[in-house]
Amino acid sequence: MLTSAATLNSTSLAALGVISPTNTSRMRLPRTQLVSLWSSSPQNLLKPRIISTATATGGGGSWETETSVKTAVAAVDSSGPAEKQQTSTKYYFVVANAKFMLDEEEHFQEQLFERLRLYGERNKEQDFWLVIEPKFLEKFPKIAGRLKRPAVALVSTNGTWITFMKLRLDRVLLESFEADSLAEALASNPANLDFEKPEKWVAPYPKYESGWWETFLPPGSAKHNA
Repeated sequence: MLTSAATLNSTSLAALGVISPTNTSRMRLPRTQLVSLWSSSPQNLLKPRIISTATATGGGGSWETETSVKTAVAAVDSSGPAEKQQTSTKYYFVVANAKFMLDEEEHFQEQLFERLRLYGERNKEQDFWLVIEPKFLEKFPKIAGRLKRPAVALVSTNGTWITFMKLRLDRVLLESFEADSLAEALASNPANLDFEKPEKWVAPYPKYESGWWETFLPPGSAKHNA
């Protein structure tokens, strides 16, 4: 039978998790506290405890009691509300003067029509366009300074294919840039395309009709005079 109060060694109490191990003084505990201690299983005694200190106004001393605390944990995003991040897309292009790209280089026309046919067979969305007098050239003053005007760019999100077209066409300039939208990437300035018809056509195949490039202009683009 436990008495109403008992004196325990502070080292033993510290081992049981009842008081702070730094407190080396002897103290008296109420009977109910002792019953709670010795009636607990060894496993419970080893569990972490949260100790609160109270000062008694009577009995000639101070004592510590163990307080049972329930902790509610809330998941909070420390970073705060996620900011909307605007992602940009990288576009690759080759550019040259319009006369070369649209009127002289027959292989260029064949390459575009063949690729468009392949995309249709595979139900693949088109990712290449022709841009006449592209506005993005303002970002490349060195390139713009080397071009005869009007200029035409072949633009695509497929960098590997654009590199291939650079090797295929040869007399073009290659670069890339980033844009937040397709409309921004393919924006163009007004231009008048006026190509003189050759007096004599010696090739074994008919010359492409003027305006063939309109198939590859960006959606919603105005037709350029030819």
